[in-house]
Amino acid sequence: MIPFAERAAGDSKRRSRALRLAVLAQGAVVLALAGCAAAAPIAAKDIATGAYPSSVEVSVADSEGVQVVVREITIQPGAGTGEHCHHGQLVGVVRQGVLTHYAPIYPSGVHQYVAGDAIIEGADYIHEGVNEGTEPVILDVTYLIQQGEPLAETDLTRCDAE
Repeated sequence: MIPFAERAAGDSKRRSRALRLAVLAQGAVVLALAGCAAAAPIAAKDIATGAYPSSVEVSVADSEGVQVVVREITIQPGAGTGEHCHHGQLVGVVRQGVLTHYAPIYPSGVHQYVAGDAIIEGADYIHEGVNEGTEPVILDVTYLIQQGEPLAETDLTRCDAE
């Protein structure tokens, strides 16, 4: 016959082991149910939000069609895009940093866009974006460009001279 103290110790070990198994089983059920959760029929995630100070009209003339490209652009401190133009338009948002934008569309020839600003670039004028700050500039940009044309035209003879 097993003495009472040994039997009680054995019962305690069995209860402890049963409790651990019950907790593990419950955790497994929760994880399994989480994996089976139905996905929402539609999910949307805002990538960037910005404000533009006036009305916007977007138009890209091309009988061949229009290509739409969404891209994240990072410009390191001291770097720039180089002079270029676009054969269409782009709409972007400055997510981080300060973009110095040199273009003939501004009275002084230059404008700074800060995080949260929207930037709209029209077709064919020569411009350049430069990061003159100390942190990377991150832009989220949607290009609406004539089909078959580069997103950024660096052959300036194909741009308006303005």
